[in-house]
Amino acid sequence: MTNSEVFHIRTEEAPSLAAPASTSGAIGWMRQNLFSSVGNTILTIIGILIAYSLFAPLIQFALIDAVWTGENRDACLPQEAGEHVGACWAYVKAYLPQFIYGRYPTEEIWRVNIVYFLFAALLIPLAIPKVPFKAINAILFLGVFPFVSLVLLTGGDFDIGFWGWGFVVVLALIGVVIAAVQMFAGGQDFAGVKPVLLAFVGTAVVIGAIFTLASIDFGLPVVETAVWGGLLMTLVIAVTGIVASLPLGIVLALGRRSQMPIVRLLSVIFIEFWRGVPLITVLFMSSVVLPLFLPEGVTFDKLLRVLIGVTLFSAAYMAEVVRGGLQAIPKGQYEGAMALGLRFWPMMYLIILPQALKLVIPGIVNTFIGLFKDTTLVLIVGMFDLLGQIQSSFSDPTWSTPTQGHTGYLFAAIVYWCFCFGMSRYSIFIENKLNTGHKR
Repeated sequence: MTNSEVFHIRTEEAPSLAAPASTSGAIGWMRQNLFSSVGNTILTIIGILIAYSLFAPLIQFALIDAVWTGENRDACLPQEAGEHVGACWAYVKAYLPQFIYGRYPTEEIWRVNIVYFLFAALLIPLAIPKVPFKAINAILFLGVFPFVSLVLLTGGDFDIGFWGWGFVVVLALIGVVIAAVQMFAGGQDFAGVKPVLLAFVGTAVVIGAIFTLASIDFGLPVVETAVWGGLLMTLVIAVTGIVASLPLGIVLALGRRSQMPIVRLLSVIFIEFWRGVPLITVLFMSSVVLPLFLPEGVTFDKLLRVLIGVTLFSAAYMAEVVRGGLQAIPKGQYEGAMALGLRFWPMMYLIILPQALKLVIPGIVNTFIGLFKDTTLVLIVGMFDLLGQIQSSFSDPTWSTPTQGHTGYLFAAIVYWCFCFGMSRYSIFIENKLNTGHKR
């Protein structure tokens, strides 16, 4: 034999070996995040003890000792001495129709169910990025659905009156006046003022079309908003405020950064006024004080007044969130857009606003969540949202038990948490999808 070395050349790729169990999966995650050091281990143990002390009694009350069936309060009372009775879910089951529909007439509940179905059928595909026909879906959700819901829930056949049509005419005239001032005093051509003119006149035309259709008698029984309540009232106020406050907030944010002194001053006054007044004061003003300033014989539905107040209040906060995103955009983006020959509105629509809104998604969703929870304040002006409907049920002696209040508030907390958590998780999903940075 010779002392020559023998080499082996591999002709196939070696099989991949699984990562050690201690560094992957649930065990690896816990070792890295919960028990990576002595300090983290101590904090983890303390956190587990605190969580156990908080959630163990809650689980005991809500699930283990809970009463799930029964016809009246007797089912939720201790049957023996020393017995512990938990949540009375039988009471929630009995009152669930009122929690969902309020005092809406039972024979007309099918109209509310159609609105719920249309809301989910249009919102879900709109929220899923890969579903096609987004433009048609958005038009149906933002343009057709509000009118259909209004007719179904109220019955239609509105008497718009002189003041309603006068508002449409005044809105169109405001757009014409602003465009004329910009053309003759600001030196802009028609192409420069066309977006403003279209915004005001187009809005007036849309509102006029809605007024015309709403005045048609569709043969449905009229249901006054005074009997609305429960989850229906909560969703009407929250969805209307969310959908209407975002575009209004964007306009106010652009107005606050405008180079025109009058537009900037009016935007600042509007934003600072509404941000300086508590929402509860806004609701009192819209419900109690506003009718005192209206001409004799002119009245507005209380729900409509609340919707306007909530929308304007939320729009002021939304404007500041959007303004933060606009200020975060580098100056080079504006200069580049102007170098391409883009005017103000195309520049904002195509380049600036998409970037600014992407940056402030957490702030926008935070405002939406706050608005959704603030709907509970309408109880103060005599409107029964979900929480108000739950509180009104406490006066029923049929289900009066020591655990009735705890169960009702727990049910309300679960419902609000589901909606708010859903919005939060969806915002995180959108952030990750739109993220263009490089993460390690």
